[in-house]
Amino acid sequence: MKIISTNISKIKTVLYNGKEVTTGIFKQPIDGEVAIEKLNIMGDEQADRIHHGGEDKAVYAFSFHHYDYWKPILNKRQLSNGSFGENFTISNLFEENIHIGDQLRIGTALLEVSQPRVPCYKLGLALDNKDVVKLFTKNCRTGIYFRVLEPGIAKTGHSVLIEKKSSHGVTIKDLFQAYFDRHYVGADDVLTEALSLRALAPEWKKKIEKRLSAI
Repeated sequence: MKIISTNISKIKTVLYNGKEVTTGIFKQPIDGEVAIEKLNIMGDEQADRIHHGGEDKAVYAFSFHHYDYWKPILNKRQLSNGSFGENFTISNLFEENIHIGDQLRIGTALLEVSQPRVPCYKLGLALDNKDVVKLFTKNCRTGIYFRVLEPGIAKTGHSVLIEKKSSHGVTIKDLFQAYFDRHYVGADDVLTEALSLRALAPEWKKKIEKRLSAI
């Protein structure tokens, strides 16, 4: 795995259903290094600090190899890196191979997998498609959120290495699909195991607790 593109954004104001909305989802590729800090990437702005950024969503990465899947679905011949709001577009980053709690060395920073990305309407704004949230949820190509264990520096071309692999079986794809796909066989077992994981973000633990308590 390696960084194909490094992407950041300033807060931008756009119209949504006739109302002004502020967002930092319109990421643009940049040259040079970025500083990965505990709560975010220096120079990258988030308008909604409740749902974006912070300890458990400090860095967001998306697979470069998902782009070819999305181009025909979105009827777009071109999708620039960063189109999904990711800080890092990374080759061979597949949700079915990455587990909650895996630790990855990205540049000189050490990151820990904390949760899948759950899309909101702002993804539809970024991709100019009102159906994209539903489509994104259905295909489970979510990208990955990380917390920062060791701050560092990264840039396009840097290697991405798994330094510590978690011993459990809950991958990003398993967790996302178990929560959102009502036909997923063994969903309750996956959610129960995920709930026991130290590295899982508190936001997801609350979601799972609510789901399991309703059974």
